[in-house]
Amino acid sequence: MMIRQARFKVAHSILRFDRRGLAKIRRYNRGNMQFPTPLIKGKLIKRYKRFLADVELPDGQVVTAHCPNTGAMTGCAEPGFSVWLSHSSNPKRKLAYTWELAQNAENHWIGINTHNANKLVCEGIESQAIAELKGYSSIKREVKYGEEGSRIDILLSCTERPNCYVEVKSVTLLQDNSGFFPDAKSIRGAKHLRELAHMKQQGHRAVLLFCVQHSGINQVRAAEHIDPVYAQTLALAQQNGVEILVYGCKFSEQKILINQPLAFI
Repeated sequence: MMIRQARFKVAHSILRFDRRGLAKIRRYNRGNMQFPTPLIKGKLIKRYKRFLADVELPDGQVVTAHCPNTGAMTGCAEPGFSVWLSHSSNPKRKLAYTWELAQNAENHWIGINTHNANKLVCEGIESQAIAELKGYSSIKREVKYGEEGSRIDILLSCTERPNCYVEVKSVTLLQDNSGFFPDAKSIRGAKHLRELAHMKQQGHRAVLLFCVQHSGINQVRAAEHIDPVYAQTLALAQQNGVEILVYGCKFSEQKILINQPLAFI
């Protein structure tokens, strides 16, 4: 039976996932996620109902775009910000435009689409841009695991090493010269930390990777002032052996590049 495949473009290559989320390890261009079609620049009018944003295009037309971000988006969605949209010609889509990027008053780039974080991390692993996650021979995505009915973002495996469970979180909240996660209370996020700690107890490797989609953020910390339960759960998970990695990105209108490790403090 033919395996159906989903694809997204990266520089000089194609990353293929079958319906089980399995990807072959291939060489990539340093974690470079190139948008498959040119983005369309506009000006943000407002974000509303969480998943909608009205954007004015250069010709004066106002379109409603899908906002693929469930967070509070504090400091990321102010009226008047420059934004970039992708466009889909799929007639089955309710909204043809998707909000991908924003630029704030300080000219910091912000990755709005949280789904891109997992793609960026996968590409960073493929290209060996994430040094701590080198040496695995296969990648699976969205694998069921744990005691609380979760799915791990990325499962790395090879015959010579324990499995590595990687949970990816997108960071865009900038306050007091630091990036914070989460930007709203996250019961689900705390559950993921408990699941990672359980995997570590079973002898596997467990990693929480913060993908910083904000060019103004150089370090990340737990947002105890927003969600003290998450911060406490994170501290406990770290004490129990869960690794915390932080990687930043470089942005342009054409692509996003996961390019440098940052500090977790």
